[in-house]
Amino acid sequence: MKLPPTIAWSGSARDGHLELVDQTRLPSHVEILRIRTLEDVIGAIRRLSVRGAPAIGVAAAYGVVIGIRQARVDRSPQAFLEALQTAGDALIAARPTAVNLAWAVRRMQAAGSRAPSLDALLDEAVAIHDEDRSLCCAMGVLGAPLVKHGATVLTHCNTGRLATAGDGTALSVLFEAWRQGTRFRVLADETRPLLQGARLTALELASEGIPVELIADGAAAGLIARGVVDLVLVGADRVAGNGDAANKVGTYGLALACAAHGVPMYVVAPTTTFDLGLEEGSMIPIEERDPDEVLCVDGHRIAPSGVGAQNPAFDITPGRLLAGIITDRGIIRPVDAAHVRATIGQ
Repeated sequence: MKLPPTIAWSGSARDGHLELVDQTRLPSHVEILRIRTLEDVIGAIRRLSVRGAPAIGVAAAYGVVIGIRQARVDRSPQAFLEALQTAGDALIAARPTAVNLAWAVRRMQAAGSRAPSLDALLDEAVAIHDEDRSLCCAMGVLGAPLVKHGATVLTHCNTGRLATAGDGTALSVLFEAWRQGTRFRVLADETRPLLQGARLTALELASEGIPVELIADGAAAGLIARGVVDLVLVGADRVAGNGDAANKVGTYGLALACAAHGVPMYVVAPTTTFDLGLEEGSMIPIEERDPDEVLCVDGHRIAPSGVGAQNPAFDITPGRLLAGIITDRGIIRPVDAAHVRATIGQ
């Protein structure tokens, strides 16, 4: 299946709209959301119509444009700046863990403070969009040599074109290795409770002709122990200053299994996903989502009446368990605060 661009802007700053592939409808339906209000941008982020830290950041950048236009304050500099703060705060509150969201909004606010106009804001949003494509390309090129011919690579959640403005984070490495002629197969965790691996990762890999098989999340550790897996590649929604990484819940268990059995595991994340203001992963806020995502499948309750659920969307993988972190500026290894700062350069 050929998918349209995950994120696109159509039209001018004054009359255009944001277009998003509604990922809650995949893989059975390809639906494009055409969004013209700030509330709808926030709703799309919250319900995971758009997801993946880089993609959320790009969507939020366009959301700032929409929010300012909606406020009708472009003729008053003071009102413009006040609306910029209000719209930005609302967007940042949509999802607490993915740092790209706050990073993109703050960059948009800085651009709007320098040049309080809708056109300037749209130019900045487009720049953020284009830069993410370039970051994805750089990560793919740097990481591709780690994928060996005949390898079995395991991945978790979705880290491809549906999660970014380009080829992806972890999946960009696989796409680039495949383009270079390396042949391998992929095991994709289904990724409960929302099945991003089954619905999205499998779709993206299969559409490129890359052999992919789904596994239940609980099967991964056993397969790693049996020597079936040669390499694990995952993404991240926020990376702390010491290299601890927040990623889709279930990632920490993969890291423990890889460390126990000598399988290299890499996080693939752009520099925009690093939060050097946080010294370690325990400081990263973990989003708690609706328990019904665990209690129900496709709208049908699977748990007995009266039973509740906990639904943390992410867990924290200590950097010491990782073989490295593939960024757009280089591979961080070993993973510690000194090597993070040496590579990221901040």
